[in-house]
Amino acid sequence: MSVKKLKPITPGQRFKVVNGFDAITTDKPEKSLLSSYKKSGGRNSQGKMTMRYKGGGHKRRYRIIDFKRNKHGIPATVASIEYDPNRSAFIALLNYQDGEKRYIIAQNGLEVGQNIVSGKSSVATEIGNTMPLADIPLGTVISCIELRPGQGAVMARSAGAFAQLIAREGKYATVKLPSGEIRLILGTCLATVGAVSNSDHQLIVSGKAGRKRWLGRRPRTRPVVMNPVDHPMGGGEGRASGGHPRSRKGLPAKGFRTRSKTKASNKYIVERRKK
Repeated sequence: MSVKKLKPITPGQRFKVVNGFDAITTDKPEKSLLSSYKKSGGRNSQGKMTMRYKGGGHKRRYRIIDFKRNKHGIPATVASIEYDPNRSAFIALLNYQDGEKRYIIAQNGLEVGQNIVSGKSSVATEIGNTMPLADIPLGTVISCIELRPGQGAVMARSAGAFAQLIAREGKYATVKLPSGEIRLILGTCLATVGAVSNSDHQLIVSGKAGRKRWLGRRPRTRPVVMNPVDHPMGGGEGRASGGHPRSRKGLPAKGFRTRSKTKASNKYIVERRKK
């Protein structure tokens, strides 16, 4: 994977850095795994705006991703590595031996023609294979982790993300997550070996405001330039600093912890994420 710095022949290309897409093998998705993707524009069922700064964007089709990896013991061959407009990571098309096709999140180093499998026992610790945390060797880099057995992957799914299995005790495994948080997860939860693909995503530079509009993001107004009626940080003569940073509802921002002290899952967090 690599990124490309363009020779600027227009103002929008002045600082633009784009993905090289070296890992992509095809630009045509599997039709049977596509579905329509209807956008809300930040409006609810009454047509009222409930989320600001959303709307527009390029038309997309949703790729149905297999987050559960529940075809245990059936080998699959990687048919292609593809771009997905709905996520930062690349996706891989699998052809199972029984004829079924599925998309999965592609791991870094996954190649076309490679055989991968998911299962609860006798599965090799190789990139792309999915197995319970109880069967993965300690110290292994993992991604696409379940939080509850059978739920499907919910953690470490974005481009370049990975976690590390650091310990096991009883029925729980201790995992260091991408945020730095160290957490207990049931050993029966599935995880995939390897880090998520497209780690160069963090190096991409838009180059112009229009590329944000293509993603469906409208211009955001800074709270400090609003009126007092619109935001706690608004108002004042000239360029007022805005006082202590806080949200529209008045909750302090930038370091203020909003997690509930009585949340049920607190007992599973061994060490909180770093500030």
